[in-house]
Amino acid sequence: MRMPPVLDAIRLVAALLLACSVCMPAFAQTAVDLQLVLAVDASGSVDQRRFELQMQGYVAAFRDPRVLQAIQSGAAQAIAVTMVQWTGPALQIQVLPWTLIKDAATAQAFAAAIMATPRRLFSGGTSISGAIDFAVPLMQESPFKGTRHVIDISGDGSNNRGRPAASARDDAVRAGIVINGLPILALEPDLERYYSDHVIGGPGAFVIAAESYEAFADAIIKKLIREMAANEPLRHAGRSPSGRLVERVERGKPLVSDR
Repeated sequence: MRMPPVLDAIRLVAALLLACSVCMPAFAQTAVDLQLVLAVDASGSVDQRRFELQMQGYVAAFRDPRVLQAIQSGAAQAIAVTMVQWTGPALQIQVLPWTLIKDAATAQAFAAAIMATPRRLFSGGTSISGAIDFAVPLMQESPFKGTRHVIDISGDGSNNRGRPAASARDDAVRAGIVINGLPILALEPDLERYYSDHVIGGPGAFVIAAESYEAFADAIIKKLIREMAANEPLRHAGRSPSGRLVERVERGKPLVSDR
């Protein structure tokens, strides 16, 4: 039976669309200098005040003109960033999607998004390994293509749930990802050594420790500038016994190396 002309036309259009979808290449990913996962500790040791100080630190960082200058120092003059809250081995949430930051407007918008994002997790232990394992596929599924891939882990405790943090770190490094650390020393004064030995990894990996939650904003600003600045050489002072860079920030004081 002869199909009505309208149905013939629909069939023809559908066939052409299918053919085009097969022949056309996938859309190219947007090129950026850095893909960055910000993994924020929301475990039970982080009360609401401490959590808010962390968020205020990130907001201040993305509003800081020095951070924007570092972002724009790369070849693409742009980065892609996402934020994750984490606690236990299976308790992680991507609270902000991958976002392109390339100028003052996009940096300010991301800062506003951080400010408006509520806390989603409250307990479940401290699983740094779980945070790393959650971040790796986020990096791989990103709509952006970064020259460098970095996971930022901030927290106030060592890994006490899930597989060893070093195992997750090693798997991430094998996947071409660098892990940097921002330990907060309020509860564990030697946490920076733990981060240096068990958490950070990959070429140029480093630790910048905050002496307290009040010092978090200064620490994250310095950390982001170092991560984003194109071809910034790492200083050799202040290296830990493992050979990785370790620095410490106190509130209201300049960055000092931990010798």
